[in-house]
Amino acid sequence: MTDRHEDMDAVADMTDVTGDTANAATTATATGDATADAADTTAVADAATTSDTTATTDTAAATAPMTTAAAWRLTLRAWGMAWRKTPGWFAATILDALFAAALPYATIWCSAQLINEIAGARNPQSLRRWIIVILAVTVVLSLLSAVCDHWKNAAAATVGRLGIELLSDRMLTLDYPIVDDQRTIDAFDRIRQSDNFSGSGMRTAIWTFDKLLPAVFQIAGGIGLSVTLFSSAVPENGGALTVLNSPWMSLGMAAMLLAAAFGAARCNEIGGRAWWRFDELGRFGNRVFDFFGLLFLDTKRTLDIHLYDQYGRVAIPFVDANPVFTVRDVNTRAVERTIGVWHIAAAAVTALMTGLVYVFVCLKAWGGAFGVGSVTQYVGAITALFLGVSALLRQAGEIRNNAPFLGRVFDFLDQPNRMYQGSLTTEKRADRQYDVEFRDVSFRYPNAPADQWALSHVNLRFRVGSRLAIVGENGSGKTTFIKLLCRLYDPTEGEILLNGIDIRKYRYDEYMRIFSVVFQDFQLFALPLGQNVAANVRYDRDRVTDALRKADFGDRLDSLPRGLETSLYKDLDEDGVELSGGEAQKVAIARAIYQDAPFIVLDEPTAALDPVAEARIYAKFNEIAGDKTAVYISHRLSSCKFCDEIAVFDHGAIVQYGTHDELVADAGGKYAELWHAQAQYYAA
Repeated sequence: MTDRHEDMDAVADMTDVTGDTANAATTATATGDATADAADTTAVADAATTSDTTATTDTAAATAPMTTAAAWRLTLRAWGMAWRKTPGWFAATILDALFAAALPYATIWCSAQLINEIAGARNPQSLRRWIIVILAVTVVLSLLSAVCDHWKNAAAATVGRLGIELLSDRMLTLDYPIVDDQRTIDAFDRIRQSDNFSGSGMRTAIWTFDKLLPAVFQIAGGIGLSVTLFSSAVPENGGALTVLNSPWMSLGMAAMLLAAAFGAARCNEIGGRAWWRFDELGRFGNRVFDFFGLLFLDTKRTLDIHLYDQYGRVAIPFVDANPVFTVRDVNTRAVERTIGVWHIAAAAVTALMTGLVYVFVCLKAWGGAFGVGSVTQYVGAITALFLGVSALLRQAGEIRNNAPFLGRVFDFLDQPNRMYQGSLTTEKRADRQYDVEFRDVSFRYPNAPADQWALSHVNLRFRVGSRLAIVGENGSGKTTFIKLLCRLYDPTEGEILLNGIDIRKYRYDEYMRIFSVVFQDFQLFALPLGQNVAANVRYDRDRVTDALRKADFGDRLDSLPRGLETSLYKDLDEDGVELSGGEAQKVAIARAIYQDAPFIVLDEPTAALDPVAEARIYAKFNEIAGDKTAVYISHRLSSCKFCDEIAVFDHGAIVQYGTHDELVADAGGKYAELWHAQAQYYAA
């Protein structure tokens, strides 16, 4: 469903990159002084006490009532964020609203003078002068308004990108445990879906600024042009109409104006609340449309859809059973009916007030308080004033209605990072002598049951330059082990040491750079091949080519029309090439080789390769790893024969450790069980 704010289609959601920054730390070497080391030890201990805490957004809290003051504070914060990022849009919006509001008032006033001249002296020169003034004012203000409107629309494009940029930046700066938490994904999706459905949240906050300014200028202009309406007195010979000169009459008229404006705004606000209450169902409708509406374009599902006729047999019946946004949906009809009734009430109040204005102005003109030309001025001014006050109050109601959704956005943005950011630098060792040790490490995922441990009392020391294989059945803890090694998570118990120092004491960014990892669910971008391998727009072409050939991608590279400049996939380039699963895996391995980190970690690196390609990768394994310490995760135990040591995981613990021959010889061990289970499929 498209956004109901038609004027702000270009203004997308915007978010504030807030929250914790990395802990400020004094650069020190791994052999830093005792004071810094003691401080780090205390900080690591403090961080460990909150390692299970993942800050996420409580989506239910977003629907709680919020005071008007709190709503305005949130909205002002949103405006401040937008102003700091795109001040040009605010300047353009202010000037556009000013000129747009000035144009009708200038026309009203000049037209009133022209009518008075026609009804009075009828001086040709005066009539000519007023006609020229009207035309000149109209042209100048229209041009200025058009220029500012164009400026605002151009700046709005930047505002439209701002939301995604800031939200993406925040997601990238959150600790991995927070990003990996399903509650974080749900909170992010809730914000995005609410914005897609009704623009609620940041987009509505900015939309209200765009609508409040014309209302303010309307009120200012209306007061300026209508003040003489109340000061102009009916002559004494006006008879009974002299009662209009009473201050009480003027106060009564002003009171009715405010009451009507408040009533119309209140009707619109109540109607708007029905829309906000529809948000939950509306988000579900968007999800249904996002998934099923374009399902036939999903190339990954094409074979199943055609083979099993899933679109006709599954997708269409589901959509028919959930007719959100259609007249067949009971909730949609109820919401639209509620909104329609209250909007009709608001329109009725507005029409009634307009009629009262005409009566009051015309009676004063009939009594002789001013000429017939001023009737046009006062009716137009009072009507615009009424509409301005009504719009102002309506936007205030919109701010209150939007506050829970805006609060949800800020709750998401303000969640703090929990992982401690150390201060020690990792030594730049040319000999790659990095010693890593797992010392009695246990780990439980955040929010997991107290007795559900992903790793339990793991003790392991990496031999520098060795090839370590990690094997085990699915769910045995292999990938979790790698996540802790790369410090995507911190241990729940125990510690991981780098050259004898807890890895949490090292600067996080530097520690991460000593690892090159190919995860099982790696991803490539629809960008040139060279950039994918280097993970950078600038790269060494010779090194990229060498990495690809080491990963057995040389023949495919030679066949590409533009070599390293060839785009992968056709998402952004119609001349892009499609890669098979095995080819993509080779590119991912080449990316790890190019990084030239002391540790190379391969998580199921040959899972998508055919046996011949797998054999070539194995044969080149020592060349690929070089003098690096290699950690190799695999289900295919045949690859383990190439490794120096093998760690066998089972139910989160290391149950065996040794060479391939040693472990196979242990007939009662887990490794021998797995080995013989696989070997039987290759036996003659």
